[in-house]
Amino acid sequence: MKTRITELLGIEYPIIQGGMAWVAEYHLAAAVSEAGGLGIIGAGGAPASFVREQIQKTKELTQKPFGVNVMLMNPEADDIARVIVEEGVKVVTTGAGNPGKYMAMWKEAGIKVIPVVASVGLAKMMERAGADAVVAEGTESGGHIGAATTMTLVPQVVDAVNIPVIAAGGIADGRGFAAAIMLGAEAVQMGTRFVVAKESIVHENYKKKVIAAKDIDSEVTGMTHGHPVRQIRNNMTREYLKLEKAGAPFEELEHLTLGALRKAVVEGDVVNGTLMAGQIAGLVKQEQTCAEMIQEIMQDAKKLLKI
Repeated sequence: MKTRITELLGIEYPIIQGGMAWVAEYHLAAAVSEAGGLGIIGAGGAPASFVREQIQKTKELTQKPFGVNVMLMNPEADDIARVIVEEGVKVVTTGAGNPGKYMAMWKEAGIKVIPVVASVGLAKMMERAGADAVVAEGTESGGHIGAATTMTLVPQVVDAVNIPVIAAGGIADGRGFAAAIMLGAEAVQMGTRFVVAKESIVHENYKKKVIAAKDIDSEVTGMTHGHPVRQIRNNMTREYLKLEKAGAPFEELEHLTLGALRKAVVEGDVVNGTLMAGQIAGLVKQEQTCAEMIQEIMQDAKKLLKI
């Protein structure tokens, strides 16, 4: 299936894996790229040396294009931006900020820059700054979220910019893919579905929680201080929301979640860890390889789109 995104990135299918911190490491990124999508290494809050190592290990597993997601609030973002150039990475996605300060350097290196946006205004700003495409991410997504839904955000962003739009948030199967295409997107980005991939290094406890999740099992913390995060409810979210309701200071709330994502992903602590997952978790029913997931999604979508 060809779109402007497949042409831009040199990939077979218009499916991009989300750059999830701790989850999106080289095994997963390489597997998605090998399956015809675009794998992404999530830099998260990691040091530049770790990102370089991840890039090099991904290259050992695939010759196909892959990208790096840069969390712009990372204290080492400047160094990571340079590492991406030095290692010859072809695609960068960005979150939590404006990548404008790196745009000239990345463009000179021939890197395709795709910021994640949660509003029309930010999408237009990114287009003016030289972005090659944008990911329009709805509030259904797991992790850090904006306010607009995917259904409302994607078509408005598509109408507002001339660069290709990638839809994210609430997409896990061929139906979601087809819906995104009908809204004007030229690719989709998925995170939650890939969390349970066989190639994903996420702890089995975490995977089981995603697979067992129902439609009402996701919860948003951090609404009061402007940093909302969607995750599967557990003891940690209940405690967080109780403190948040009582007006606890931001520092106290931050202390509660310190290292909580690592606890869940690496240690399998599903009681006090952060189980980031989107509202679509209720549709994720089994662990599969990345290739099986992508093939299934594309087959179902093509039937629906009659292509």
